[in-house]
Amino acid sequence: MNKDLFLQAAPILQEIQDNGYEAYYVGGAVRDYLMDRPIHDIDITTSASPDEIEGIFTNTIPIGKEHGTINVVYNHENYEVTTFRAEGEYEDHRRPSEVIFVRDLYKDVERRDFTINAIAMDNQFNIKDYFNGYSDIQNKLIKTVGNPYERFNEDALRILRGLRFKSQLRFEIDSDAYKAMQEKIADTEYLSIERIIIELRKLLEGTDASIVYPLLNELQFFKYVPFFKSFNTSAIEIKDPIKLELLIAIMSFKQSSNISLSMLKISNDSKKKIQKYITLFNKLPDIKTKKALKVFVYDYGISTLSYILDMKDTLAANQIELGHPLIFNIESIDEINQNLIIRQRSDMMVNGKDILESLNQKGGPWLKDVLRNIECAIINQEIPNQKSEIINWVKTHVEI
Repeated sequence: MNKDLFLQAAPILQEIQDNGYEAYYVGGAVRDYLMDRPIHDIDITTSASPDEIEGIFTNTIPIGKEHGTINVVYNHENYEVTTFRAEGEYEDHRRPSEVIFVRDLYKDVERRDFTINAIAMDNQFNIKDYFNGYSDIQNKLIKTVGNPYERFNEDALRILRGLRFKSQLRFEIDSDAYKAMQEKIADTEYLSIERIIIELRKLLEGTDASIVYPLLNELQFFKYVPFFKSFNTSAIEIKDPIKLELLIAIMSFKQSSNISLSMLKISNDSKKKIQKYITLFNKLPDIKTKKALKVFVYDYGISTLSYILDMKDTLAANQIELGHPLIFNIESIDEINQNLIIRQRSDMMVNGKDILESLNQKGGPWLKDVLRNIECAIINQEIPNQKSEIINWVKTHVEI
């Protein structure tokens, strides 16, 4: 078990304890430590109030003080330290009406979602496990803390989180919890799309995504989610963990729709990736020669094409064929990538101005086509990437 991150944070717990308060590691980091999984973030919970934490440490940031969270900066690392808290009634199935600071660890962990996330651990690696979370880890079981209907009624995102943990951890969902998911799934319509996308992305990239994705359809989850509810998601199959952008591209490609990606509130970079995949799918049937493949590798890059090849089973399940394996394969793509003369248009030894001056022409839509023809000719080694050679080629090969 990797203790490094906990040992790095241990002086913070010790300092809090030396000032007369309790302090523990809690949540996903403890769960992953007990499962011997990689640990990325350490969360600390304490009986000390936010004001008391600010009094103990000199370098703090009040990132969420009203909710009990203070960022403690120690050895150039940031650690979130949150006061034990209870919560009032939940509004809209997504957020509590008030946060109440308490001094009792039990009160703090009993408000958490699943038993496997409700285990606390001190700086001596002794655990406080009020809800048998460690036993559920050993039994590979996802079970809510207390009544599942109450937990999902408080925050409907917990339904998606439970499914996400099943995908990532390869656990089974407790039968009572799954029944509650079925009855409370409609409450997910109250969730913000941003929260849904974060969880859905992690779920789809989980080891057991191919098993959990059908459960999303069985629960009719997507009918409550903007954008997705416009598609027949049950008609899409996934065979492996998949990036959200590729799943959306497959849906959009297979089921033509004018629904705007803006409904998802994803980044512009994600939108560009989706459109890139869709364009790629449309061009795949045309890749029948080594010459066409060279331009394809130049246009889409080895990273994207390697990923597409990795996802060939999922693409085939959705009737998206990659073309003949003797042409479109990782060995050919890698060889072409290593020998590309240029990797982007700016690598060409001419630009639009050079072409206009050499032909004594004014600009127009034709220029874009000429530059593209030059690109393809260089990529396929029909002309060297030298200014004089390119200009001569243009004069003899291009009609305006």
